[in-house]
Amino acid sequence: MHIGVIGAGWLGGTVGRQWVKAGHDVLFSSRNPATHAEIARRLGPHASVGTIRQAAGFGEVVLIAVPYSALPDLGRQLKDDLAGKIVLDACNPYPPDPEDFRKAIQEEGVALATARLLPGARVARAFSAVDATSVEESAGGAGPRLGVPIASDDREALSTAEQLVRDAGCEPVVVGGLADARSFQRGGPGFRANTDAGDLRRRLGLDR
Repeated sequence: MHIGVIGAGWLGGTVGRQWVKAGHDVLFSSRNPATHAEIARRLGPHASVGTIRQAAGFGEVVLIAVPYSALPDLGRQLKDDLAGKIVLDACNPYPPDPEDFRKAIQEEGVALATARLLPGARVARAFSAVDATSVEESAGGAGPRLGVPIASDDREALSTAEQLVRDAGCEPVVVGGLADARSFQRGGPGFRANTDAGDLRRRLGLDR
């Protein structure tokens, strides 16, 4: 696949590197794309660097891993670029996002808020509840494969998210639709569980 990564920091950069190793073409972007040029060079011909808009245009699938307060502006700026595309949402409302903003997003449901802020995109919540270190360890074969909870209201987006979680060296755990993603947003039992798929399913009550 051609995958655009918007927010190639700790999480986005780690996941994107695993996708390159799996054979996908990945364009990494951030506010300062030049900072990723050397990493892309080391990864080889399947990796490239560009602007946020270039990443949105490049990707059949786009992973967004930015501060949550950046999403409203991104949604407006990239509305046409993301229309009809599968977007993997890995964003979480954290400080320094304003407290009132964080509270409103949490109450609405983070995944549902993302779908509202990215109209026209086919949103799947993925990689939002795990940390980059655990992804890297799982991809490197250190212990059991990491269980990554995912959710979407779009069947194809969900299937694509499943495949890309596997390609990142982890194991997908399908939770349900976007409303069900509350169980692995901050404060939910699946958030930062950083555990194997079987244990994650038990924590989320999916084995009942």
